[in-house]
This record gives sequence, structure tokens and C-alpha cells, in this order.
Amino acid sequence: MAIEIFSRKEQKYLITHRQYEEILKRIGPEMRNDKNGIDGKYSVTSLYFDNAEKSIYFETKNKLKYRQKLRLRVYDDADLNSTAFFEVKQKHKKVVNKRRMLLPLKEAYRYLQEDGQAGLDHYETSNSQVMKEIDYFRKFYRLCPEMVVSYSRHALHGIHDSELRITFDFDLRCRKEDLHIENGPYGEHFIDPDLVVLEVKVDHSVPLWLARILQELQCEQRSASKFCTSMELLSGDVLPRAGYFEPRELEKLHTGGIENGSDHEFVYI
Repeated sequence: MAIEIFSRKEQKYLITHRQYEEILKRIGPEMRNDKNGIDGKYSVTSLYFDNAEKSIYFETKNKLKYRQKLRLRVYDDADLNSTAFFEVKQKHKKVVNKRRMLLPLKEAYRYLQEDGQAGLDHYETSNSQVMKEIDYFRKFYRLCPEMVVSYSRHALHGIHDSELRITFDFDLRCRKEDLHIENGPYGEHFIDPDLVVLEVKVDHSVPLWLARILQELQCEQRSASKFCTSMELLSGDVLPRAGYFEPRELEKLHTGGIENGSDHEFVYI
């Protein structure tokens, strides 16, 4: 059963294909391929939401200490009968919380088309409470479908640490002209196709052995958002600047280490 409510920390890196291959060699004894897809590899296609004022974009761009996004997501080849994941992704002080529900893609579209007017109990979902939260969030911000973001992913889990997850995202694309996610992953590249987005996802801090590997391979940590980068590419000069300000307090970038259950000093990269 898919986990519907969870919390974790995420750190992002922008790496080359050569670094990706080298990381795979070094983490082999500690990691296994995700059970989904083929050898942990699958495609991700997500519909993101925003309003006319681009409130979600500016919350993310300004790095507010509390910010959230709404997205509807499918994996690999999908049709209207496929399972979709409707989720609110929240970030507060570097901790990512996700609250999501599963439903047929056609039900998600029906909810959006009807604006939930039929009553939330009339939709086939896996979690009625999360459905209410999504509906409240969407209506409070007046959110509408904004764009589609897609990529190919290679996901791995820790062998000895079940909470450790590493993902590599390739071929990152976005589009506005076709917001039907069942039409698959295509669009304009918003990150150089020669580069890979690495995300390390943990409950507490990055294991020391992994922090050392990333440091030795000179992996560059980036806090860039797929959502913001795609929005800027697709909107161009149309995107207003009035809502953007330089944050007074940026989130510090670091990797941490835990070895044999003991905390170690942060390793800065």
C-alpha cells in the first residue's frame, strides 16, 4: 500500500552523467533499486497548480520557511483509468511533509471539472481526509492547473537503512500547451539534458558514508525548484517580478552524517 502521509528531509544536487555512474558504483553495497518500475527506473509526470498571482511560485522562489505546492501525478504509461496521486507537498524549516491520496485519474479530472460541487464524498479516493485538505488548499489559493513537469527517474533505497532514499532524475521537461498528464512525458527541457538532479531523502541526516562519497565526487548541492525553474522557462518575460524579494535568511545548505547511531559534525559541500 502506498504511504499517504509522511515527513522527511531532502537535499538536492546537480550532477553530471559521469558522476551519476560513479555514485552508483560506490553506493552499491548500501543501496538497492526501488521495487517500482524496471530496476528502479520509471517516468514521472506531474500537473502543478498555481493562481493568477503566482502565489505558489513566489512562496517557493522567496524560500518562505513554510511553503506548499499542489500536484497531480502519474507514473510511467497512464490512461484515464490509471491510479493517480493527488498530493500537497509542504516544506517547513527544511523538512518536507507530503499528504496524498490515490484515485483514478478520471476521478481527479472530474473533481477539477466539477470544482467539487457534487460533494467530496462523491469521489472515489483512498483518503477522504486528505481529499478535504486538498480541496480546502485549492479553493483558499484559487488554484488552477498551471503546467506539466516530467522526467525519468532512477530510485534506490537503503539496504541497512530503510528510511534512506536516493533518486536520480533525467530528461527534465515542462509544458503548458497540453495539461493532460496521461499524454506522457514530453515538453521543453528546463535543465540541461546532460545533467542529472540527485535528491537524497532521509528522516534525520545524510549518513556519513554517503556524505563522504558526495564530497569526494565534488557533487554540487543546489536548492533549485523544478517547479520554479519550469515556471520561469514557460512564462518568460510574462512572469511578474513584483512578488519576488531576496530572502533575509536563506536556508543553509549542508549534508550531515550519522555513523553507528552517533551524530557527527556537518560536512559542508
